[in-house]
Amino acid sequence: MPRKILFIDEAHPVLEAGLQSMGFECCKDTQSPVERIEQYIHEYFGVVLRSRISLGRSFFDRATSLKFVAREGVGLEHIDVDYARRKGVVVLYSPEGSRDTVAEHTLALLLNLMNNLCRAGWQVRQGQWVRERNRGVELMGKTVGILGYGNMGSAFARRLKGFGVEVIAYDKYKTGYGDDNASEVPLEVLFEKSDVLSIHIPYSKVNHYFINGEFLQKFRKDIFLVNTARGLVLNTADLVASLKSGKVRGAALDVLEYEESSFDKFRLDQLPAGFEYLAGADNVVLSPHIAGWSFESKRKHGEVLARKIRESFGGQG
Repeated sequence: MPRKILFIDEAHPVLEAGLQSMGFECCKDTQSPVERIEQYIHEYFGVVLRSRISLGRSFFDRATSLKFVAREGVGLEHIDVDYARRKGVVVLYSPEGSRDTVAEHTLALLLNLMNNLCRAGWQVRQGQWVRERNRGVELMGKTVGILGYGNMGSAFARRLKGFGVEVIAYDKYKTGYGDDNASEVPLEVLFEKSDVLSIHIPYSKVNHYFINGEFLQKFRKDIFLVNTARGLVLNTADLVASLKSGKVRGAALDVLEYEESSFDKFRLDQLPAGFEYLAGADNVVLSPHIAGWSFESKRKHGEVLARKIRESFGGQG
């Protein structure tokens, strides 16, 4: 009897084809809430999802035949990973799939921010030809500080080659990670030297509001800030205060702390005053959590997960 895999979100066809080539039977339920899925999850060997639902203890208690969860994407905050492992369930994910598009999007946000492209573009559309106020700031000669040097941070560092910048990186989870693209530095050096802060740390309880007002005030220079990681690692109210004071010269945000674990359910009409300020500030660039959202990354996520599932379970009968 074929081992059954449940797709809770739509994935690239390359993943389904890869699983079928390993002898898996692929089934889909991309609409039911988690409570409905829990009623029959005991029938399944594996689950593929993105972020539509959260998987907690109740889910894993009922998933008595489950061997793996494959998360198409980066963050695992909507999956109780520790409890899954206690239940013998392997949790796989695919950050490698979107590192290139996140790196490119981060660079695009930064260049947009430092050259006032969003503001200038809207002004031209409204019949305003404003040149002096939109004079840009060059990256050349600046120091870019990268917070978090995993898949995304290191890919961004590679994209900065050729811009004539110094790239430094701090990662509290690693040592010996410096390479030809970035120098490994302690946090104190990041504060001392950075002209730009690019955030690439995962969300976890210990990283909740890791970047707050106290953190931002430690930078010797006034900085440009880019966040393509997770919204809840950055305190929005403190960012707004730092924008108002000039400590943060401008911010480019692909993620916001107000997002739910399912990023597609975001409601722009139900947000607090902090967002109202960001939405109206002409030194803030916003995008709707799409840094990892390219056509190429969709396929790469499928390829990465198919490889990881094959390596772990492809030979099991």
